[in-house]
Amino acid sequence: MRIALEEVRPVIWRRLLVPGSVRLNRLHEMLNTAMGWTDYHLHQFRVDGALYGMQFDEYPEEELDEAAFTVIGAVGKVRRFFYDYDFGDDWNHEVVVEDVSSWPWGLKHAVCLGGERACPPEDVGGVPGFEEFLEVLADPDHEDHERMVVWSGGDYDPESFSLVGTNIALQRLRVRG
Repeated sequence: MRIALEEVRPVIWRRLLVPGSVRLNRLHEMLNTAMGWTDYHLHQFRVDGALYGMQFDEYPEEELDEAAFTVIGAVGKVRRFFYDYDFGDDWNHEVVVEDVSSWPWGLKHAVCLGGERACPPEDVGGVPGFEEFLEVLADPDHEDHERMVVWSGGDYDPESFSLVGTNIALQRLRVRG
């Protein structure tokens, strides 16, 4: 699968091998981890007209319980679907299924094969907030520069991506059917 954050240029993306037998709630954990999010917010999947979600609080009537469906069961032959994270910041991701294959040995966890750029910080304010954040970070003379450096932890680099670090984080997730 190739997952890309929509409306952000240059594109922030990851390419993953994922077990088709995992349920969508576990796929959420894999995508969230691979992208660099910290799972602080609600999420949903939009697949071929169907909505799969957490069924939390006052969820939409048409929402299906993500924990009841495997990736193969929900996605089937669909080659493009969407993963939405943080309904306040509205981070929408396009997920493209590039290939489906079976292995004689079961895949135990997701594996990241590649990616580019760092995920935006949580609660940065969506695409407009992220663009402003990057402008402020790039301008040491900006009145909010120091505040944003401190707020972001002091070491945010929009170009950074660690394949090894991403795979270590993915291996820590327990794949449960």
